Amino acid sequence: MATQVDAWSSAPQADGAVTLDHQPEASCPYSDDDDGLDEAEVNGNWTPQEKALHEARLKAKAKRRLRRSSSRNSTSESVSESGETPGGDPHAVKGKVHNNDRKSRTGKGRGLPKKGGAGGKGVWGAPGMVYEAEEPDVRDPNYDEAAQGDTVYETVVPEVEEKELEKMVNPIVLEYFEHGDTKEVEVLLKELNLGQHKYEFTSVAVSLSLEGKASHRELTSRLLSDLSGKMLTQGEMAHAFDKMLKELPDLILDTPEAPQMLGQFIARGIADHVLPMNFLDSYKGKVDCEHARVTLDRAAVLLSMKKGMIGLDNVWGVGGGLRPVKHLVKKMNLLLKEYLISGDVSEAERCLRDLEVPHFHHELVYEAIVMVLESNGDTASHMMMKLLQSFWKTGLITVDQMNRGFQRVYDELHEICLDVPHAHPIMEAFVDLCYQESVITKQLRDACPFRGRKRFVSEGDGGLIKN
Repeated sequence: MATQVDAWSSAPQADGAVTLDHQPEASCPYSDDDDGLDEAEVNGNWTPQEKALHEARLKAKAKRRLRRSSSRNSTSESVSESGETPGGDPHAVKGKVHNNDRKSRTGKGRGLPKKGGAGGKGVWGAPGMVYEAEEPDVRDPNYDEAAQGDTVYETVVPEVEEKELEKMVNPIVLEYFEHGDTKEVEVLLKELNLGQHKYEFTSVAVSLSLEGKASHRELTSRLLSDLSGKMLTQGEMAHAFDKMLKELPDLILDTPEAPQMLGQFIARGIADHVLPMNFLDSYKGKVDCEHARVTLDRAAVLLSMKKGMIGLDNVWGVGGGLRPVKHLVKKMNLLLKEYLISGDVSEAERCLRDLEVPHFHHELVYEAIVMVLESNGDTASHMMMKLLQSFWKTGLITVDQMNRGFQRVYDELHEICLDVPHAHPIMEAFVDLCYQESVITKQLRDACPFRGRKRFVSEGDGGLIKN
């Protein structure tokens, strides 16, 4: 075997043959150990472990040689005999391979550019390619529905059922009676999906106003006029009043005057163009209910009056604080005079409530005390005391209004004495009586002005008035 090795080493090398004897040590990391193993093989001293290790190293060597040879062959094939690369720059240096060439150098491709020339850093597709706007794919994991510009979100409000409609509309109407703002009611109704039962709002509002005061009915008429054409049509208004005409027997149980009031509502609705002009004509000869006939007759009479359409604006009267002060004073004087004649406290209380001026009740107290001062005898003082006591206990007249009425008399007592010389003693007696019956407080009684007795010259004070 040694003779064969020497023969291989001494043999001349053929042209183009590649020798591996002068490779750097880094490319043959196992050369020293291999020589030691070869000597052991020659001597025949190999152990089984050394023999297995030697075979593994030989296989690794063969693999490395195969890799080096395949890479050299692929490089040599890409270079032509003239030393130029196919398809390269003719002015480039011969025999040099450009690193920025996009052809495959693995030796496995067809020599074409990668991705048809569309690959590489900073390249967006092949030359001449035009990209069109792509529609977002709903199945894309990164699809964001909120980021799409055409996405519109709408709040879906379920339609209100007929059973729940009255519960939802009642608070809106009662609150409207307090503030009187029709625009706020319109906004609240738009938030509710009344659907086919929209006409029910009219019947609920009118029914609540029948149980309330005249000012509530005036506010309801204004509300229906403002909602007509915006939220409710004439047909829906007519449907609502037709339903109330059929329900009159039940409405009378709570409001005995419902037929007359409903007739006024119908007349006002026709005048405000809330109801069609032929609303009454459609019921001629078709009404069997007696209460419905009364309602329709009342509406027909109001509409047939002279200047009926214009006069119907005040069919419910002018509400509370909108009336002139002189008119209110006249009404209160008439109320007190009727009470002194009849002595009916409940009727006087009802008339005072109908005036709807709780902020002006101090005027009633003032007028009552002035009547006591101008009257003869103790009958008027006792009756007025009972009236004020009844108003005080029921809460119709508050502490503030009672104190303000008495204080106004105290401030003007010196002027009242010009017309009523004995006003001071009468006032003191009436104040003591009201204090004994718990109508006024002790502080208010003590604030009552008093006048001392006139002294004579014989008494030694020169006729001065004692303070």
